[in-house]
Amino acid sequence: MTEITLPISGMHCGGCVNSVKSVLSALPGVERVEVMLDPGQAIVAYDESRLDRFALVQAVGEAGFEVVS
Repeated sequence: MTEITLPISGMHCGGCVNSVKSVLSALPGVERVEVMLDPGQAIVAYDESRLDRFALVQAVGEAGFEVVS
């Protein structure tokens, strides 16, 4: 299991947090997701044999938010 912290911009409320958590949790291979409005990040534990960072970033982007470098 791999754990990664993704800094996310564009989240402004609890609804945004729930949206990000929902899209990340729905990905195959994601074990655990914790999303925080302040400081604007998601901590994701996932199976790297089923999923990679790019897929996580893409899912966040499709939800209308941006993973910042």
